[in-house]
Amino acid sequence: GENALSSFLADGVIAGVGSVIIFLPQILILFLFIIILEDTGYLARTSFLMDRVMRTVGLSGQSVIPMLSSFACAVPSIMATRVIPDRRDRIATILAAPFMTCSARLPIYALLIAAFVPNESVGWLNLQGLVLFGLYLLGILGGLGTARMLKSSALKGPKPQFMLALPEFRMPNIQTVAIKLFDRARIFLKRAGTVIFVVAIIVWTLAYFPRMDVADYPAGTGVTENMDEESVELARSAAQMEQSFLGRIGRTIEPVFKPLGWDWRVSSAVVAGFPAREVVVAVMGTIYAVGSDADEQNLSEKLRSATWPDGRLIFTLPMVLGLLVFYAWCLQCAATLATIRRETNSWRWPIFAWTYMTTIGYVGALVIYQVGSLI
Repeated sequence: GENALSSFLADGVIAGVGSVIIFLPQILILFLFIIILEDTGYLARTSFLMDRVMRTVGLSGQSVIPMLSSFACAVPSIMATRVIPDRRDRIATILAAPFMTCSARLPIYALLIAAFVPNESVGWLNLQGLVLFGLYLLGILGGLGTARMLKSSALKGPKPQFMLALPEFRMPNIQTVAIKLFDRARIFLKRAGTVIFVVAIIVWTLAYFPRMDVADYPAGTGVTENMDEESVELARSAAQMEQSFLGRIGRTIEPVFKPLGWDWRVSSAVVAGFPAREVVVAVMGTIYAVGSDADEQNLSEKLRSATWPDGRLIFTLPMVLGLLVFYAWCLQCAATLATIRRETNSWRWPIFAWTYMTTIGYVGALVIYQVGSLI
């Protein structure tokens, strides 16, 4: 009882929710710039300037503002597509929006890039920064490519007309910016406090139960006579993790994700992240920290040392790059799907978006891992 409660608080609640809240400052900086652009009247001009570029993918400049605000979150941006008068353009924009790198992907990118991409300079640029920039570009290409594909097939129609009243340029109002920023922080923390909190608790429960019988130690856990206490503890917690409900679920779906180089722990974290992708870092925190009080190292250290049963490292560079591409393209956000359903009035589009994005994410990760492993 006592042990379970302390593990629940430390590994479930604090490790879970805490791992997401630490990213609040980065996300607020991103929001701050978007809000300032909006308040000065510059965003409206962006859509005017980008009209010609957007025409190459069959959309008009009106699609730019929803797409730009997708870099913060796809939900308000999909609602913002209401300003687009043509239904076909609107649906194409709605389906392109989730590709933009939203703030929920940043925690995953930050964790994986900091842990596995060497911090060295390429010319006057930093390699980690280049990888992050590449992921943003990948999202933009995915979104524009999707819009192009839809506009030349399922959503074919006449070229959109484009009219726009440009607001005056003005200095941003500090009060307005502060109110909007506070609002965004509140929404983010509310999600961290509800969705992520609930998922972290569910994952902790699945990882903690059923408890292994102490009589089963050390048989089958790889514990030998001459091991020190810390190693014994780690071997035990690994064995507990493996036979827990979460371990069993991960084992069941492992074959699906094995070609991408993911083991059952990564697979179960990714699957747990489908309701909201911010959860993935929290879930990894829970999966790699349950019962390992003996080991105080942080999560990226844990990931670096995670191995397959035969001792090969799980997180190799091709696997990590594949995982990043999967996150850049796949649609892991129940809120976005619900918003697409509400804005298009049918289940057809959200189901299409989810299937299509998850498929290309999977294929992208598969190609990078397989090719990278050969090299």
